[in-house]
Amino acid sequence: MYNKKFWKQLLIALALFLAGWFTFGQAQAQGKPEKTKVTIAVGGKNLFYYLPLTIAERLGYFKEEGLDVEIVDFAGGAKALQAVVGGSADVVSGAFEHTIGLQAKGQRYQEFVLQGRAPQIVLVVSNKTMPGFKSIADLKGKKIGVTAPGSSTNMMANFVLAKAGLKPSDVSFIGVGASAGAVAAMRSGQIDAMANLDPVISMLTQKNEVRIASDTRTLKDTQAVFGGNMPSGCLYASAAFIQQNPNTTQALTNAMVRALKWLQKAGPSDIVKTVPESYLLGDRALYLAAWDKVKEAISPDGMMPADGPRTAQNMLQQFDAELKGKTIRLEDTYTNAFVQKANAKYK
Repeated sequence: MYNKKFWKQLLIALALFLAGWFTFGQAQAQGKPEKTKVTIAVGGKNLFYYLPLTIAERLGYFKEEGLDVEIVDFAGGAKALQAVVGGSADVVSGAFEHTIGLQAKGQRYQEFVLQGRAPQIVLVVSNKTMPGFKSIADLKGKKIGVTAPGSSTNMMANFVLAKAGLKPSDVSFIGVGASAGAVAAMRSGQIDAMANLDPVISMLTQKNEVRIASDTRTLKDTQAVFGGNMPSGCLYASAAFIQQNPNTTQALTNAMVRALKWLQKAGPSDIVKTVPESYLLGDRALYLAAWDKVKEAISPDGMMPADGPRTAQNMLQQFDAELKGKTIRLEDTYTNAFVQKANAKYK
């Protein structure tokens, strides 16, 4: 026969259990995403630039945060941006500097989780059409391939040209995408130079088809080109979307931070097993060699570096006439609030 002490302890334990369950239920209710179906626009999903997005999707991190995410792939970041501004997507996985350009046009968009801490963009010159290339000035009057006009590859090329005294109008920019089409455009001689990313760049450099004119795949090279930390791929959305959907934004950030942390620990075989076969462009060894060149560029925690927004603004001001005379509130172009919570949750 049980004594009174036993029953008293059992009732206390039961009360504590129910109190904990109630608190847990409340926390769950408070954290429920306001919008569970989210469309993310991206320009060139196969690129390492966007690898954290693919990892979050393939490992089910979005689903575990209560989200049904649809990722729509475009030829370049400028096209992905148009999708969000036009209302056919909620969030962009794209270059941070677009938030600055949008603010100059009176539109407030905000970055909320960083994917890359270096742009990974490489400007290469064709050995076929420009065998005598000596300096950036030689590109005057030439055709330069970019993922899409107005994209981050276009911006990087504009910046490198500006440092050499050339204006965007001194060259012809041609959209070539971020996959096999870009490689084909270079090999066929349709373009004289190209600003693109890995694995596309590694496919061309391995056979000595191009020479590198400017490289931003490592932190050191990035700082040499831009003069500071240059943020790159990120998730950004309109300020209105973030304000109206804070729990959804937090859920997206949580999934992305988990993906970033997974990438910090993953081995080459883990990555190859996780990404779609098409990402390898038919050459697994090349894909892994390219990953080795860019892995330092992946953000370890999703945090925007303190000098990042200013570096991006300085870059744009070198060639973007729309920014001249405009006051940009850089503090409105990003927030680390969601990332800080995600890092507290996922160590």
